[in-house]
Amino acid sequence: MKRLSAIALSAFVAFGMTACSSHKVETEAPAKAEPVKEVAVDTQDIRVMTVSNPDGKITGATIEAAFTANGFVVDGNNDMNKPFELRFGKLWYKTYRLAVVHNRDFASKLAKDYPSVGLITPLSMSIWSSNGDKDMSISALTLRGMSRITQIPMDNKDLIAYADAMDKALKAALPGGKYEEHKYSKVADMNMSLATTFTAEFDTEDADAAVEAKESFEEEFEAEMEPIGFLFPSFIDLNSDLQERGNETFDYYDTYSVCKFDVIYPVSETHPEVGAFAPCTFYIYKKADETTTHMGFPSVDNWITATDIEDEKSLQPLIEAQELFNNVVKEITQY
Repeated sequence: MKRLSAIALSAFVAFGMTACSSHKVETEAPAKAEPVKEVAVDTQDIRVMTVSNPDGKITGATIEAAFTANGFVVDGNNDMNKPFELRFGKLWYKTYRLAVVHNRDFASKLAKDYPSVGLITPLSMSIWSSNGDKDMSISALTLRGMSRITQIPMDNKDLIAYADAMDKALKAALPGGKYEEHKYSKVADMNMSLATTFTAEFDTEDADAAVEAKESFEEEFEAEMEPIGFLFPSFIDLNSDLQERGNETFDYYDTYSVCKFDVIYPVSETHPEVGAFAPCTFYIYKKADETTTHMGFPSVDNWITATDIEDEKSLQPLIEAQELFNNVVKEITQY
């Protein structure tokens, strides 16, 4: 197998293993995060908006148009029922879609001081028919969820504006919709960032060589992940957005949306709202004045703690997928 010229993986940390840590997920000790100041009343990491849709006028296409009209780039809007029916035969909902979106301006502003914004760039959503197909629902992260995953303070004005922009787009997508009241009990503490992160030192001498090393990593990453069932529904060259806005902080900054049918299908039966975390986002970046490459993705603990997932049928594929993901990254970045 082809290897990158790289110094051994220098760190692998999964932050904040919570109640689900009774399952066998190998991690190092959690790193201490800076306290996140709570300035809002959010107590949940996800929000679900639902509206009556008996005539079927609200569709994946109308929802996409609403987000586009409200300043978002729709990076993906996938009908999951087509592959689900082919692969598994049985469908849970008449409509089930996974969408990913981002706002270039807000993501670029936040990346200047908080590169961790890549963990939610793009933002994921699930769209599904509920109440016997009479309603349409969308799940997305709350301000609290965006803050806790990235550890960007909740009082950051750009993060607040980003969450407000999502609220506006959701209301445009589901006219007359209301947020459901959810009181999940396992929601993670705000000081826990449930992110799995890696760092590596690629053996490079200049910026061009660093970009080439990153591209070699990405080629091998895709080649290793696809045969074990991972798909990449979207890719964002976030550094291009930054450079267009005068920010030359990074030599590169890319993000992938990553999903696995064998994970989302069983979980979505009882927790369709987990699409707020699926596809998950994997980032890879290097600052221009550093030699270290940073990588990471939101851990499956987000799914578990945000929606109180308890059944083994859902838990097992989540844990297995995270272990596969971890192993691929570690394998590529070591001799």
